[in-house]
Amino acid sequence: MSDINSVTGSNYTSGSIERGESSVTLNTGALRRKYNFGDMVSELALAQDPFFRFVSMVAKKPTDDPSFKFTEKRSSYTKRYAYIADYSTSGAAVPATAVETDAGLSPAVGDVYSFGMFTDYNNNGNNQNIYGQVISYGEGVEGTQPLFFIPGQIIKVPHASNNANGVAGTVSGHTLWKINSVDLSSQGPNSTASATVNKAIINATCLKAASSVQFCSATSVDKTDDSGAGLGYDATVSSTAKSQEVLEPYKCYVVGTAFAAGSGYPETWQDQPYSTGHGQTQIFKTSCVMNNTDRATVLKYEGNEWARIWKDKLIEHKFDIENALLFGHQNSAHNTTQGAVDFISTYGNTFSLSLASKSQDAFLDDMSALLDPRYNNAGSTVFFCSTAVYNWLHKLSGYFANNVGMIKPGATSPDSSGNSYGRADMSMVGKKKVLGLDVTTISTIYGDMNVVRNIHLDGTNVKMLAINMKYCAYRPLVGNGINRDTGIYVGVQTLENSGVDRRVDQILTEAGMEWCCPETHAIWS
Repeated sequence: MSDINSVTGSNYTSGSIERGESSVTLNTGALRRKYNFGDMVSELALAQDPFFRFVSMVAKKPTDDPSFKFTEKRSSYTKRYAYIADYSTSGAAVPATAVETDAGLSPAVGDVYSFGMFTDYNNNGNNQNIYGQVISYGEGVEGTQPLFFIPGQIIKVPHASNNANGVAGTVSGHTLWKINSVDLSSQGPNSTASATVNKAIINATCLKAASSVQFCSATSVDKTDDSGAGLGYDATVSSTAKSQEVLEPYKCYVVGTAFAAGSGYPETWQDQPYSTGHGQTQIFKTSCVMNNTDRATVLKYEGNEWARIWKDKLIEHKFDIENALLFGHQNSAHNTTQGAVDFISTYGNTFSLSLASKSQDAFLDDMSALLDPRYNNAGSTVFFCSTAVYNWLHKLSGYFANNVGMIKPGATSPDSSGNSYGRADMSMVGKKKVLGLDVTTISTIYGDMNVVRNIHLDGTNVKMLAINMKYCAYRPLVGNGINRDTGIYVGVQTLENSGVDRRVDQILTEAGMEWCCPETHAIWS
């Protein structure tokens, strides 16, 4: 640092004729060479650029190609579910009765039905609909044919009371069915037998009876919102995806297998859990220029103006990178990388946050949708928020009276007279240092929130970003022995090679962001 930031006087040369030494040599900081600075630049002004600090320290993954590709993996064991599109009480080869048009079913043990099933995710990579985004996967969409059904499996089919139209919240129980056969071709991707394809046709025998019920399905006529529990696959009603919690009552899950003693091995199925994405590096440059007369002048307060400017230019360079990693938009023609806001708002979970009206209960609903253990967890997620939201979260979690209360003696329930239950859903459990940054830990029923203030979000429409650090990476370009992570190029223009009496140094970074698994990230705006 001293060699680089202060390149005059004893930092510039070593050896002295006056001291009787025979030669004078240039120190390392004065040579025309580049210094790898990638692991040190993040140490400067920590609180100003917290996202760059986190991602460069815990998620750095060099790339040897400026247009890089990467692979995402989503496990299939939590996705062995489907929705009923139609059915037949006679076990017909191709069922035709739409779920929402028939009620009063009373399947008995031993009855044979057939079901047309579809999923709401792409079985090629297990990509799913994400809360708040436009629905991509639903009935009839390519890639939503369930491939995991095999004979001998037992499936759980939810039902509602008669004439309930399958609305979640009115679910009254479930029936169990043992699969006899599975047809993936009659209404598969290449089928012309029906206008709605990409379904699996299941012939199954009832193992658990029900009386006067209606099957629950994603084709319910009550497609409204989370409170009304409709799925919204019908774009004329709602075109945005719901939380997994809302969708659960409609799902038909595999709940095991059952085979006779001495029977042979069952059929199997093979999943495809991988999908690919791509990213782009971006070149950041900051120069430091000063004529040699000014460099030689000793000033008041800070005598070495060149050293002062160098420090500020390093922080400026890092400041630019932080903004790009937050607000950038990927474009290969202009060599720009993708920022967190652009990626998450386009592909990730999206929530609203009005500080004047957002309640603790509503915020916990958001957390429930984001931190679904089927595909996400809180342990690796960092919540970067604006100053206003940082204060709001502390007010929400930091005051005992807001979260904990008691019922008046003798009262059995809350009422308008002030007999109220207490709540402790959110509480601030302390502050800690993580990589030198101040991190507030807020305990919720869905795990601890690691909250960091990020001043770059102030004055924007972005209130908070939840970024799972396991599913993003900072990717500097490194290859063929050349490291393009943040480096300092000293003396790119000198008196000897340009004829201009000045010193020009340059800070350069070539790096990009890798973003994957958008369902693990969220934005509040």
